[in-house]
Amino acid sequence: MVIIDFRYHIASLVAVFLALGLGILVGGIMLKSDVLVDRQKQMTDKLEIQLEQLRQKNEAVEAQVSSLQVNYKAQEEFEKQILPLLVKGRLEGYQIALVETNSYSFSDDLIAVLQMAGVKVLSVTTIMGSFDQSVNMEALKARLSWKDVGDGQLATRLASEVARGILVNDNRPVLDSLVEAGVVKISGEYGKPLSGVVIIGGSQEREMIKTGAVDLPVIDYFLAGKIPVYGVEEMDIPYSYMKEYQKRRISTVDNIDSVPGQVALVLAMAGKSGHYGIKPTAQKLLPALDDAKEVKNVLR
Repeated sequence: MVIIDFRYHIASLVAVFLALGLGILVGGIMLKSDVLVDRQKQMTDKLEIQLEQLRQKNEAVEAQVSSLQVNYKAQEEFEKQILPLLVKGRLEGYQIALVETNSYSFSDDLIAVLQMAGVKVLSVTTIMGSFDQSVNMEALKARLSWKDVGDGQLATRLASEVARGILVNDNRPVLDSLVEAGVVKISGEYGKPLSGVVIIGGSQEREMIKTGAVDLPVIDYFLAGKIPVYGVEEMDIPYSYMKEYQKRRISTVDNIDSVPGQVALVLAMAGKSGHYGIKPTAQKLLPALDDAKEVKNVLR
């Protein structure tokens, strides 16, 4: 942004120089005035000084950007080195389901980190955010014999059926119909015992926000079955779901696409409940490593 502004200033100054040159030429011919020429020369000298100052400022900004890039790469490398020490084997034997309600997918790094911690990700289920706009809902209700379900309750019914399919899988025909209709995407094993559920929310568009109709019913279903739920989203998502998730008293992480966020999720699942991340809804960036043994393991 600074470099673009610098170029703009250069173009402006060149235009001014041309105007001054033309003014000097015309003024010298018409007025033969030394005073006018001297005044324009003073203005030219002043503009040259400003141009030099802008050049120096641009060089300083470029140097700062270069330094920040070096620091960022160093921090990124440090995070990669420290990550295994913080999460490896912490959740050995855990079996979880991932549920997406945002339709923008998530980083493969998340599953890799969970597996590093010893977690088995049994299933990944995506509830399409725009299903009520792209699917013939009346035809779907008729197909599922849900004619008595009003339009206002349809999304909630769908969410509950999806959660039920993940946990007990006794409604497979319903789940398969939702897949065929493009309402959900599924992969993995369903109906297996779960240690927890990670729900991935946040929305790119205001029109796609359905926390009350979709996310919260999914959370409520698993909590009713005594299954811990963890709500997460990415850092730069325009519309955050963290505040809504926290109404259900579940742990949340608002920067799951970063190493600190992934570490925070693993530690939250290991028993350090709380609200972590970088947004106003977070309590702190990471859970505290307050156990001497934990700190010793990291420093070893």
